[in-house]
Amino acid sequence: MAFVGRAAAAAIGIGFLLAAWLPAQPAESFKARLSAVAADARTRAELAGIGSATATLSGTKLTVTGSFEGLRSPASMAQLHAASAAGIRGPVIGDLTVSPAVSGSLSGSFDLTPPQIESLRKGGLYIQIHSQKAPDGVLWGWLLR
Repeated sequence: MAFVGRAAAAAIGIGFLLAAWLPAQPAESFKARLSAVAADARTRAELAGIGSATATLSGTKLTVTGSFEGLRSPASMAQLHAASAAGIRGPVIGDLTVSPAVSGSLSGSFDLTPPQIESLRKGGLYIQIHSQKAPDGVLWGWLLR
């Protein structure tokens, strides 16, 4: 029995050494500049504001934080999207928490799939803030390295 206990302890020790020896994958950082983009001609008059966001990818977890200001009506939602192509609208990955005000903050965390991670690394994910008077989106920003 003492041998089994020593063998188990040795195996655990080797596991810890391997974990310490193997290099940890560093987190990847991305930034976005949020600016007003018209979804169509009828919302152009309601577009104003700026913002910025940062995102950190650690493993498959993407954590997003940012701020915005100068909207003409309070923010109603913010989302992370995957583009179908550069500059083209794409499907929603998930909702961000956003201040329901004309200036405020946004934040959120997402577990990304391998295709979403690949898209992020190629500049294919973007943040979109919607407002009460521009429900199709007022501020957009592409996450880039």
